[in-house]
Amino acid sequence: MKYTRLTREQFEELHQEFINFLATQSITKEEWEQIKEKQPEVAEEEMDVFSDLVWEGVLNQTQYLEHLSPKQLFLFKLEAEAIKLWVLKTQADVDFSTEEGWIWLQENITEDAVEVLTASKSFSDDRNADVFQLIQQGAVITKGELYENMQQFIPKK
Repeated sequence: MKYTRLTREQFEELHQEFINFLATQSITKEEWEQIKEKQPEVAEEEMDVFSDLVWEGVLNQTQYLEHLSPKQLFLFKLEAEAIKLWVLKTQADVDFSTEEGWIWLQENITEDAVEVLTASKSFSDDRNADVFQLIQQGAVITKGELYENMQQFIPKK
């Protein structure tokens, strides 16, 4: 397995897609029930293959990630060849993960209390593995609104 198995809730949400996946392998509902009962290891393998397929599809479409912590905000833009990163951080007595901290950040983004760093890193040979690793470390997939909106606040260097 390349990624992680989907959760029970994710499997429930993707129930029809999983049925279609089994159907592409000519596995009927009755056969699936027998496999789960008599060959649980085969059922586990099928679930793992399906999970990897879902993850590949999601990761292929991912363009933005965010990782928020009390003192730092990481904004990632996934381009064709590289990851663009903005890091906003502070030593001030504020927590970015709260509403008050978020308001403070917006009001102070151009002040010395907020350090803005940028970086770019080329993807390895496996872009999706790189993206998945960031997700495993706490980043979440977003539509990129924050990344794009922050451009007007982040001072140009």
